Amino acid sequence: MLESSFKKYLGHDCLGCGAQRSFFELMQGNFLESLTLFPALIPLLFTFVFLVLHLVFKFKHGARVLIISFSLSAFIMAFNFILKLL
Repeated sequence: MLESSFKKYLGHDCLGCGAQRSFFELMQGNFLESLTLFPALIPLLFTFVFLVLHLVFKFKHGARVLIISFSLSAFIMAFNFILKLL
């Protein structure tokens, strides 16, 4: 397995470390393992799917939902990153 440049040079996982493994676990039906590897995957997937739907259907409050969803995803990623550092 290749090591990310962030981890190679700084010695710590980056904000997105585990996302790919988490996605593969989710596709195999291992929901809890997926959440353990990268807790922000589900909110990020929701954000991307909703973004595409919003671009097609132009939801009335779609922009607000996207801002909240992205903010939640970023918060979860940052919180998980801090926990890994400790």
